[in-house]
Amino acid sequence: MSDRAALIREKQDLISQMLDMQKQFIEYEHQHGVSGKDYWASSDGLLADYRQKYLDMADRVVDLAHQIVGSRRVD
Repeated sequence: MSDRAALIREKQDLISQMLDMQKQFIEYEHQHGVSGKDYWASSDGLLADYRQKYLDMADRVVDLAHQIVGSRRVD
């Protein structure tokens, strides 16, 4: 597998994980409700690290997309 193919596969895997996370969040929200405080500051359960994990994965997806096409992020 080429480096480009490996990058594409990693990006696809991350997107799949992010979609699973979204599904879990929606199910949790429907069952328990989610307040702003829960979303922004929860320290237990599904929401404990949800925002940070999702943000980290999204950032990695963007970085991978740039690597795949040979561009770079503009700060």
